[in-house]
Parts: sequence; C-alpha cells; structure tokens
Amino acid sequence: MNISFEDKVAIVTGGGTGLGRSHALQLAQRGAKVVVNDLGGDRDGSGSSSVAQQVADEIITNGGEAIASTANVTNEEQVSDMIAAAIQQWGRIDVLVNNAGILRDKSFAKMEMSDWRSVVDVHLNGSAYCSRAVWPVMREQGYGRIVMTTSTSGIYGNFGQANYGAAKFGVVGLMNVLCIEGQKYNIRVNCLAPSAATRMTQDIMPADVFDALAPEHVSPAVLFLASEQAPDRKILLAGAGCYTVAKLIEAPGVFLPEEQRTPEHIAQQFANIENIEGGQEILAGNEHIEKIVTMAKRG
Repeated sequence: MNISFEDKVAIVTGGGTGLGRSHALQLAQRGAKVVVNDLGGDRDGSGSSSVAQQVADEIITNGGEAIASTANVTNEEQVSDMIAAAIQQWGRIDVLVNNAGILRDKSFAKMEMSDWRSVVDVHLNGSAYCSRAVWPVMREQGYGRIVMTTSTSGIYGNFGQANYGAAKFGVVGLMNVLCIEGQKYNIRVNCLAPSAATRMTQDIMPADVFDALAPEHVSPAVLFLASEQAPDRKILLAGAGCYTVAKLIEAPGVFLPEEQRTPEHIAQQFANIENIEGGQEILAGNEHIEKIVTMAKRG
C-alpha cells in the first residue's frame, strides 16, 4: 500500500515551525498542494514573522505547490479568506491539520483568565473555526480528512497546563461529534497526540529527552490520519518512533435498586463501580443510554 496525496489539497495551521512545518513538508513530499498557515511569533502567541512563507518557498523549491497564509485561526473572517484562497488556487480542500497552538503555562491558582481565554481560543476555538470553514467544502466533495491536535496534557493531565489541557481535551469532544456528523459525507476526523521537541516544549523537557524527540517522527502519523486509508475517531499518540492509541473505556458499572440510591451505597459499591474489567468503548452518547436502560431492566 502506497499512501499518496497527489491531486490533494491540504491546509496545515501552525505550519511555519516545529511539528506543523514537518507535517507540511512531508505532505508536500507525497504530492499534496499545501496551504502553510502560520501567524508567526513566539510560543505565547506574541510577535510575528514570515515563517509560513519560508516553508511554502521550501516546498516550491523542492518542486511542490504551496501558498502561505498568515490568517489568525481565532479570527473567523481571516480563516474564511484562507479557505477562499485555497479554493481559488486549487478548487478543493481535502485535508485540514489543526496544529496551531500557543502556551501560557501557570498553575491554576496563579493563572490570569486572559491566559485561559487566549490558549482555549487558539487550540479549541481555532480548531472549530477552521473545521467549520472547510466543512461545507468537504461535504460538497463527499470527501475530507480532519486531524485535530490533542495532547497527553489533556488526556492525562500536566501540572501548570489547566488552560492547555482543557482545550486539548476539548478537541477530542469536537472530534467525537464531527466524526458522527461527517460519516455519510466520507469526512473522517481523528486526533493526534504528539510528543515532540519544539519551541512549545523546549524548556519543559530535559535536554536529552528534547534531542530524542524529533518532529519528523510524528508526521508519518499525521499523514496516515490525513490519507484515504485513515480510520475514524481515533486518538493516535506518536513520538520518538513509538505509536499507540488511547481510548475512552467505560466500566460495566453496577445497578442499584431504588432504596440503595444513596451516596452511602455508592461509596460502598465504588470499587465495583470503577472496576474496568469487561469494560467497553462507547462510541456515541445514545450507546451509554441504551446500556444503562438495559441494565436497569435486568435489575
């Protein structure tokens, strides 16, 4: 099986440096026409630069096709203009990689809510704005691939990253709904949880760990999730040449008769309630409802 992006158009947000740059270059190497989007600046979102144009120029120099965009993913009008430019240039959009991000780390007690809003706006709202902008295009085509960028900070937690973790798990919820709504249009939506050495993590990781985690080892996972062969509704973790999947598993749970529906009985039964043995992956909210109604009927 050969994964190719010939005749495909891809948008990579945050594509000017680090992971995004690697994603954009590897998509282009396999034939994709790439919109390299990056507002530029530091990892806290400040400043500006021409990094998007530099990556686009690199793709063109290597024989590919690319255009640069400095659209701010938190600005719906600028996002719409970016989508319109891609359509005008190539007539379609097949792949969206929501990679743009910033960090403003502080413990929750010390965090200014302006830092909360900024991080959530870029990671969660930016992913929603970009996905919403390409959605009608992909529906009309009957084809689309969207890759959200989540994080172990959202899946598992990390000290000092309440804003980032909340936003990153928020995109998992966004994926869960979009994959249901996009199924009949052949729009597949997945999440990538990367572990990579970038400007976002350079003072968080020890030097030896930082050096071992090259972004180039993550991008093949993105290309898989962006391909025609992509699965749907997966959380794929990638880093240091290791690839694995995280799933939300619901424990079987217990049924309590009406007279036992008290906090005391829940406390007494909690070891059984949280016992994951025999658990299952729930893929829609109605599946949980069906499960508990069936349990209740059985008593």
